[in-house]
Amino acid sequence: MTKKIAFFDSGIGGLTVLHKALQQFPDESYIYYADTLHVPYGTKSADEVRNYIFACVEAVVRENAEAVVIACNTATSLAVNELRSMYDIPIIGMEPAVKPAVEMNRDNGKRVLVFATALTLSQTKYNELVSRVDDEHRVDSLALPELVEWCEQLEFDPVQTAAYFRSKLSNLDLDQYGTVVMGCTHYPFYTSILRKVLPEHIQIVDGSTGTVNHLKQRLGLHVQQQAGSGERRREDKVIFLSSSGRTEDQDKMRTALQYLKEKSL
Repeated sequence: MTKKIAFFDSGIGGLTVLHKALQQFPDESYIYYADTLHVPYGTKSADEVRNYIFACVEAVVRENAEAVVIACNTATSLAVNELRSMYDIPIIGMEPAVKPAVEMNRDNGKRVLVFATALTLSQTKYNELVSRVDDEHRVDSLALPELVEWCEQLEFDPVQTAAYFRSKLSNLDLDQYGTVVMGCTHYPFYTSILRKVLPEHIQIVDGSTGTVNHLKQRLGLHVQQQAGSGERRREDKVIFLSSSGRTEDQDKMRTALQYLKEKSL
């Protein structure tokens, strides 16, 4: 029997997490809810964003979701503990993949660079995570707010984005780093471009794999064989919702999910 699973984000970034879930569990039932009235979250106050989150999660719970994935690092940092106390269904959060990144560089002495929104980086939850796993003080952080704005506009220009990455990284000695963490769900849309900018030895990770594994464990899901090319795929049956209710928002989400599929991100 299929499960109805809701994914929530401020905008289209959480589609990178939904995409990973669809690859493993294509026959489950999905809702994707974007708070398009208030995106981006990363530049707003914590109290303001928390109120948006509560309203949006209540909206997807009313859709009879059996689990909610908070597919947004900022929203997880701000509200996941309160949400878990409010609902009796699984609330799955996101966190930057700092722990696995640190472990990957444990033996080589390389540093870890975390890309995230300014609001995520300012939160106690993030700083406690770094303090807990970074016992050798190898983690550095960098906010990339423009990526969220570009992503929401479906701007994936490789030349513009590569120049942006080079500018942001220009003051860093990249030879010192072994891993870059994509600490915002919007950022993996740009992984293939970033890959061409970074030295070959630097690995790129994000938190979506861990989140989908957590979802699998909580709901007892089993990895399913994906449908053949001639079959109607579950992606076509995802219910897209937004706080604005605009049809164009739903069209944008479908376009963005198709982009992820085509780029194999």
